[in-house]
Amino acid sequence: MAAAIFNLSDGGTPSIPKLLAHKCENYLIFRGETALDNGMRAFLYFLGLAYCFIGLTAITARFFRSMENIVKQTREVVEIDQYTNTEVVRHEKVWNYAIADISLLAFGTSFPQISLATIDAIRSIGNLYAGGLGPGTLVGSAAFDLFPIHAVCVVVPKAGELKKIADLGVWLVELFWSFWAYVWLYIILEVWTPNVITLWEALLTVVQYGLLLLHAYAQDKRLPYISLPMERSERPEDWVPAEDVSCKQENDTFQDCSEILEDGGDTRSIVDIFSIHSVNGAGSQYQPIPSIPSSDCESSGRKIDAEYNVLSMWKQQFVDAFMLESAESRKLNNTYVRLAKLLWQLLLIPWRVLFAFIPPYHIAHGWIAFIGSLIFISGIAYIVTLITDLISCVTGINAYVIAFTALAAGTSWPDLVASKIAAERQLTADSAIANITCSNSVNIYVGIGVPWLINTLYNFIVFKEPLRIENAGGLSFSLLIFFLTSVGCISVMVLRRITLGAELGGPRLWAWLTSVYLMLLWLVFVVLSSLKVSGII
Repeated sequence: MAAAIFNLSDGGTPSIPKLLAHKCENYLIFRGETALDNGMRAFLYFLGLAYCFIGLTAITARFFRSMENIVKQTREVVEIDQYTNTEVVRHEKVWNYAIADISLLAFGTSFPQISLATIDAIRSIGNLYAGGLGPGTLVGSAAFDLFPIHAVCVVVPKAGELKKIADLGVWLVELFWSFWAYVWLYIILEVWTPNVITLWEALLTVVQYGLLLLHAYAQDKRLPYISLPMERSERPEDWVPAEDVSCKQENDTFQDCSEILEDGGDTRSIVDIFSIHSVNGAGSQYQPIPSIPSSDCESSGRKIDAEYNVLSMWKQQFVDAFMLESAESRKLNNTYVRLAKLLWQLLLIPWRVLFAFIPPYHIAHGWIAFIGSLIFISGIAYIVTLITDLISCVTGINAYVIAFTALAAGTSWPDLVASKIAAERQLTADSAIANITCSNSVNIYVGIGVPWLINTLYNFIVFKEPLRIENAGGLSFSLLIFFLTSVGCISVMVLRRITLGAELGGPRLWAWLTSVYLMLLWLVFVVLSSLKVSGII
């Protein structure tokens, strides 16, 4: 629709008044929407888009809690003490930390973009051209991850505090595959089969995600011949400081734990996923529910009575959904801050009630809540695609521009919060930066690879033709600009490591200068990509 609007003028780009004068007959809920002025409709749709992003942030918090329970799984290992000849039973985590970072943390924070791209691909099944909304969002998300998120993480540590990457070997592996992902995408778009994607190219794109996992695991285990000869300066279990468990024992029984955090809202729970690196696997502190007896407490790593406590917690989720203030919020002396928190909680109530239908993350090690969260995220992503189409329709703005700006920033918010908390809480910069580089790899190998595989497979079976890429020139140009600006980003990180000894933190002046520089790189990417798509350059 938007592409057609851009062709209405006499060879040039139409002005905004002309665009807004176009009558868009599509609507979201009611046909009466078409009677409104296009400017009002655009304003309302942008509000709806923002509210969907709030929902994505809220559901991602619950998503992380389910992932924490998944990665906290341990297995018993029985060993024979060579001195006493007795059995020694120890528990070790099932998940390798590098694999967890790439497959769960990066995948979890990138799932809004991945589901959006997949939905966009499914909507375009039957067409010879692939939808541009998904690829545009994912490339834009990569730029948002690399530049603004790095910019935030650099200034998060306290003044003078330095946080460096402890395992340079794993980071270099992740960085290589992150850079190669975008080089690979440019090659298949412009070199091998310009403007089209074949079934084998799509399949190879997805397969490379598996190669990334294998290479990262080999580097973490320091397997010979295929790993870099670089030792980590600290063990992964030392990256997160030890935490106290807030579930208190009373009368030889443990109190249950609510999913509502004591303070800070849902976004604080994103810290939970980083507990996979700690010794005891303890997550964030939860608010006890004194009225519910329990023989165990999940936060201490032990199982809950599934017949009683889980059902009680599921009921408690609906009660907590309507809570506007925590005990800590009521103690605030600043009336304006307290009022702002109340208004924010009011906005979250509809989402909380909706997400309360997801079973508690204690069931089946969190897998049911994990899958339920994916379903809700996919539903929100579908609504986002509909609203984006309407915004493009009523304003005439190319959907690709909306994708790599508004959609990329909104769907990347979980990435930003996750990396920020990792930079604050962890003793090293490993997970904060790994989340960025791994998310960018996941964006291409899974987020673009899987949708293209769906479309190319359908076209191969039905049409016997490859998949054509709409606005391939604009996408290739964005990839080229992203690659060039990313070199500038990585260069300054390397320079900080050489001069300051760490990638994050340091003297306040240098930290802020780095942050501003990275934000400027992001603006360069956004402006040049927008101008190219609009046909100005």
